[in-house]
Amino acid sequence: MAFKRISDLGDLTGKTAVVRVDLNVPMADGKVTDDTRLQAVKPTVDAIAAQGGRSVLLAHFGRPKGQVVPEMSLKPVVPALASVLGRSVGFAELGDDLPADEVVVMENTRFFPGEEKNDPELAAKFAALGDVYVNDAFSAAHRAHASTEAVAKLLPSAAGETMGAELEALEAALGKPERPVVAVVGGAKVSSKLAVLENLVAKVDHLIIGGGMANTFLFAQGHDIGSSLCEKDLKDTALKILANADKAGCKVHLPTDVVVAREFKAHADNEVKPADAVVEGEMILDAGPATVEMLAGVLAESKTLVWNGPMGAFEMAPFDMATVALAKAAGKLTDEGKLLTVAGGGDTVAALAHAGVKESFTHISTAGGAFLEWMEGKDLPGVVALG
Repeated sequence: MAFKRISDLGDLTGKTAVVRVDLNVPMADGKVTDDTRLQAVKPTVDAIAAQGGRSVLLAHFGRPKGQVVPEMSLKPVVPALASVLGRSVGFAELGDDLPADEVVVMENTRFFPGEEKNDPELAAKFAALGDVYVNDAFSAAHRAHASTEAVAKLLPSAAGETMGAELEALEAALGKPERPVVAVVGGAKVSSKLAVLENLVAKVDHLIIGGGMANTFLFAQGHDIGSSLCEKDLKDTALKILANADKAGCKVHLPTDVVVAREFKAHADNEVKPADAVVEGEMILDAGPATVEMLAGVLAESKTLVWNGPMGAFEMAPFDMATVALAKAAGKLTDEGKLLTVAGGGDTVAALAHAGVKESFTHISTAGGAFLEWMEGKDLPGVVALG
């Protein structure tokens, strides 16, 4: 995975970097309620400034679909960003004269119909804002848009500090990993992660399948899964994935014991039973303790972990047990320097935070679609354009 870093762009004195960032932050009453994505911008702006340059930031906000939607303006983000960066931050619309601030935020790129169409004319207008291009928005790297792909071809280009760290972590996890490699894939539906599963069985040594999708595999193997969430029409697909894993030498791990309840609600009456002993009316809502112990052993024997998706209905106690216990096992191994851990996806980040191990993992990607497409083995246009 070859790409340039900001340091490769040379002396930027008197120059302006056009920087694609992720400013798609949660807002309430016109104020930013979580500045995590703003914090991620700081290392890149600082690196550009250290080389003498200033930054003009391109970003989208929401889904205005090529229309000017005042509620989706990026202007309200400016004060919070200035506070995080510790620099003067101005605001401009495309076509305006740029203010003299150290950093300038341009209006929402998705106000232009040409943004999502990867329009070369719009990309040329973005390129005219500066002398070099830096992409620091991995979360948008799976989109071939004017601000992520077309503009990169018009200026000397590099990956930002946050994106560079992300790409290096992903390369260490699946590109050239230290083996054995284990992947945890959870979530509700096999259909939403079909390509992920098909790609991973050819790349990892162990594949742990959890959440609702594990039920589909248990059903495919002939187990009664009661009234559990299950995609019964994907039985043949599940069996094919298991067969392909076997051919590739990838060991697939499914729950051997499960936590069942007759109601889908927090603290519902529940019991632990073997995975092949579920009866009508029961729902599988989590993996059981014997499964967790077995899987913790798999992690202990591995060198690299890639994680996407929870092991059960982690939003509701006590059905968060397997996710929390396995996350803590992974976090402990990471802290001890025995396991490189990379995780991504909204539910996954929330689950790891819930387990109290978010800080322990080697790398956590806040990207949703881009992280999933990377796990599917797809080329990401925003990354390819930097090569």
